[in-house]
Amino acid sequence: MAIFIREYRETDIPEMANLWNEIVTEGVAFPQTDTLSPEEAAVFFRSQSRTGVAADGHGKILGLYILHPNNLGRCSHIANASYAVSSAARGMGIGEMLVKDSLSAARTLSFRILQFNAVVRTNAPARHLYEKLGFVPLGIIPGGFRMDDHYEDIVLYYHTLETDRR
Repeated sequence: MAIFIREYRETDIPEMANLWNEIVTEGVAFPQTDTLSPEEAAVFFRSQSRTGVAADGHGKILGLYILHPNNLGRCSHIANASYAVSSAARGMGIGEMLVKDSLSAARTLSFRILQFNAVVRTNAPARHLYEKLGFVPLGIIPGGFRMDDHYEDIVLYYHTLETDRR
């Protein structure tokens, strides 16, 4: 199956909202606890520096990412991203495609660093992928992620986007 990464289209919003809400409802990766209505999703995805989707040849949305500044002002050169892959499409390499595209987009948007603030320590597939792609773990925040019935540690990661760090 051919899979393409592209910028989202307004017509993608209902599928994107469903995918985003699937990850939120799973409760093991995203910090959000509230799902998005299609109207809220349209505003949310439009507000990002870039929102990319992984679509198959028929246009079905299999994954997505959001990319935006991690902070304001003097730290606005640091990007942050979140990734979602449909449970039906996991294990197909879509996450890697999304991360690579977000790194390229971050460079194009003149970000200097991509930082992840809260990768759940038990999310081994994500951590393996990030480290494979050159992300550096910064440290662990004990109990930084609230699951339904307990707390899990989170790991912070970063990836520099350029070699001239002046």
